[in-house]
Amino acid sequence: MNSRTRWLLPTGIQEVLPNDAVILENQRRKLIDLFRSWGYRLVIPPFIEFVDSLLLKDSDDLNIQTFKFTDQISGRTLGVRADMTPQVARIDAHMLKEEGATRLCYCGTVLLTQAESAGGTRSPLQIGAELYGDASIESDAEIIRMMLTAITETGIDNPLLDLGHAGIFDILCDEVDLAGEAKQDLFSILQRKSAPDMQAFLDIMDCADNHKSAIAAMNQLHGDAQILQQAKSVLAPAGIRMVTAINKLEALAEKLGKRLSNNQIHFDLAEVRGYHYQNDLVFAAYDRTSGAELARGGRYDNIGEAFGRARPATGFSADLKQLLKLSQLDSDTQPAIFAPLSDDPALDQIITELRNSGETIIAGLSSSDTAKSSACKRQLEQDGDTWAIKEA
Repeated sequence: MNSRTRWLLPTGIQEVLPNDAVILENQRRKLIDLFRSWGYRLVIPPFIEFVDSLLLKDSDDLNIQTFKFTDQISGRTLGVRADMTPQVARIDAHMLKEEGATRLCYCGTVLLTQAESAGGTRSPLQIGAELYGDASIESDAEIIRMMLTAITETGIDNPLLDLGHAGIFDILCDEVDLAGEAKQDLFSILQRKSAPDMQAFLDIMDCADNHKSAIAAMNQLHGDAQILQQAKSVLAPAGIRMVTAINKLEALAEKLGKRLSNNQIHFDLAEVRGYHYQNDLVFAAYDRTSGAELARGGRYDNIGEAFGRARPATGFSADLKQLLKLSQLDSDTQPAIFAPLSDDPALDQIITELRNSGETIIAGLSSSDTAKSSACKRQLEQDGDTWAIKEA
């Protein structure tokens, strides 16, 4: 690599420069304090772990996204975390071992082998919260309400909440004995919501007509709360498990509807977001202006089973860098004040007092340093025996 290209970063890897870094750090602190006010305690998992701890059963997609390398000490395979949820699940199950509900939050960089969208980042700053030990609908409602509150705290108003259920797709596939490659093909078609591909898929399927109708209907089962009644009708052939899943969505929507407006909740029964360890309710928040995803989450009961303690679990995560990119917040810090080079104890005292009050003071390092050369619009000037802040 020559001197002309040494500054290049890998595709999808970004650095955060001073102005944006200040905003990012301010918002990180603000959101961690928000989570704390709801009872969520901060944990800081390691950036790398043995890959066995990072990858969970049936998480092939997470496996693909995880960078792996050999530990020179143990000879075992290490992984760079691509998602912090398995790490927090390990902490809950193996390290804390608490009874009752455990509320945890986190914020840290994760690394992906591939960006999740064209031109996206491979190093999100993942921030999120998880609630372990409670299987009630109250837990899901609390997590979703806190997720929406966190989004609005970053300056994005009135996000759209999208609700679904990861089990609906699996239940339908079980009912028609669909597995393996065929199941993956149907999953892909539903994510694209492609009517021609769906018809071609159904043409080669060998199952009852009412089951074909139920599969075909999945492409249209998205919209407002009325979709749930339609879903109960067209998906009824899949049995009581399907009805139970839809009823759970209905109960969650009713719970959330007491605090959210009707036009803030959308349903998509064919959507399964995030990694495949989610096995029940799933949800995401979207920006109404750009359509971009703001945060995602869901229920992943028994995720701690791999670490010896299966417990109910629900949570959400977001890329804080993406949130702030969409919110376009400005830094709320005051412009720096320049202090000339001087041995005057009075100047040292006022500099200390100003810094303690939250001001930024840039001290001159030589007699040639000035407010202009230090990019300061204010400066300390001597006024008799005292020093005062003046416009530069």
